[in-house]
Amino acid sequence: MSCRGLVLAAGRGSRMESLTELRPKCLVPIAGKRLIEWQRDALQAAGVSPVAAVGGYRSDLLTPFLPVPFVNERWAETNMVASLAVARDWMSATDVIVSYSDIAYAVEWVTRLIDAPPAPITIAFDRKWWDLWSLRFEDPLSDAETFRIDASGRLLEIGGKTEDSGAIEGQYMGLLRFSSEGWAAVEELLADLHDIPDRDRLDMTGMLSRLIARGVEIATVPVDGRWAEVDQRVDLEAYEAALLANEAKGTTWSHDWRG
Repeated sequence: MSCRGLVLAAGRGSRMESLTELRPKCLVPIAGKRLIEWQRDALQAAGVSPVAAVGGYRSDLLTPFLPVPFVNERWAETNMVASLAVARDWMSATDVIVSYSDIAYAVEWVTRLIDAPPAPITIAFDRKWWDLWSLRFEDPLSDAETFRIDASGRLLEIGGKTEDSGAIEGQYMGLLRFSSEGWAAVEELLADLHDIPDRDRLDMTGMLSRLIARGVEIATVPVDGRWAEVDQRVDLEAYEAALLANEAKGTTWSHDWRG
């Protein structure tokens, strides 16, 4: 199956503090490459073509790495779904692999999304999430969100808060596949959200939850580690330390996305 690739890179990433004062978060380096380079290279290695970005904050700095045919001019006032919506011409035409711009992941996980059975929307989720969250947070449940699927892998619940680890069968990664049918369901949802502030605040897991409530099928693809999310400066420091420590021991970190 042929897929286009779209990296959502409109935001600044203010929680990265001075690291994003003059550049978007996706241009912050980790393990020898900028985040956007890890995303671009993984998508292209999996056969995704073309690959482009939705820009916003300092979108001019993205063009050496990816074409930026779409710009969310209201990036500071809106959430990720609004950035996705500015690329509706792409989203409505064919299958699109959508990637957050603050993650790095193994090529294999992109391939799994591409090869998954047809569905309106398919998302990747990490079954080894506890390893990654334990590295990032003193209390992993303080940040983790609910994630439940049925026996066929269809998504039942996502994005809620819980103190029950049993309600968390994995963690959503920020890597998805939309079909044109799936995008049509998103467009219908957005058209029904007449309150503009509500639309502006809608994040991806909130959108997925609303689609589930409407009966839209959201399929899932399980992965086991080999990806990372960069939300704060301490994430960068923790990942670099984990990579170096495992290299020194001749072992492999469970979430090493490289190679």
